[in-house]
Amino acid sequence: MSAYQKTIGRAVTLEGFGVHGGAAASVTFIPAQADSGIIFRRSDIKQGSRDIRAHVSQVGATDLCTALGPEDARINTVEHLMAAIAALGIGNLLVEVDGPEIPILDGASARFIVALDEAGIVTQPAKRRFIRILKAVRAEVGSSWAEFQPYAGTRYEVGIDFECPLIGQQKFTGDMSETVFRKEISTARTFGFMRDVERLWAAGLALGSSLENSLVIGDDNSVINPGGLRFKDEFVRHKTLDAVGDLALAGMPFIGCFRSCRGGHRLNSEAVKALLSDEANFEIIEAANENSHVGTGVVPQAR
Repeated sequence: MSAYQKTIGRAVTLEGFGVHGGAAASVTFIPAQADSGIIFRRSDIKQGSRDIRAHVSQVGATDLCTALGPEDARINTVEHLMAAIAALGIGNLLVEVDGPEIPILDGASARFIVALDEAGIVTQPAKRRFIRILKAVRAEVGSSWAEFQPYAGTRYEVGIDFECPLIGQQKFTGDMSETVFRKEISTARTFGFMRDVERLWAAGLALGSSLENSLVIGDDNSVINPGGLRFKDEFVRHKTLDAVGDLALAGMPFIGCFRSCRGGHRLNSEAVKALLSDEANFEIIEAANENSHVGTGVVPQAR
């Protein structure tokens, strides 16, 4: 993992549709200076505050997706994009969105990665900073839980448990890196059940959902999509993708182990909030040199 901050070399635009609103949506990635972070901007809003920092303090909703910003300038479904940005180690970026939703594309992160690769990843002359977990921090929502633990690396242990026999209990465990994310996580699609479609439509949700951007499970507990699953455990891989994106809203990459059971956007957000709520839980460290690895070659910084 690079010790230095990164942005992109040129602006690039992706166009598609919002999975919930169903309207046309586009997003443009623009290079940003070192130490500026990830900033979302609603380009369709001409007055008032339209810039939103990619941080858990800005999370506005976690129903079926992660949304940032106040209701009148909200940007929905940021998690797949944030996962791609985090996996590539990009720390500085302006993300212009022409409406209230990031395009869903194919329901995963791979197309965002392709676009960012095409824009070119540029290393900047400023050191990266990390959040190193010092003690166990846990969040619970009903029977679901998520926690951070100290670990000499960046590790995910994500478990899911569905009554659907096609899914059942699945678990992804492993150290996360750009290579692992690209090969094992980035193409895992968001998923849902046909039995829920009418209820979601009535609520004004999933209006842009289709077999092109969602993995759909029929009433007979089989995959409706032509071609079937991309991975036997694609469901938990997508939940891991979501977690990577949601946890990126800590504002810096973390050094530690993230574990969850029956988690989702709300629980991921609550875990990050719990972590950041007490400075005794973590320390901010700076990468020491270009050859450093996560968990080594870093020096503590004053908080």
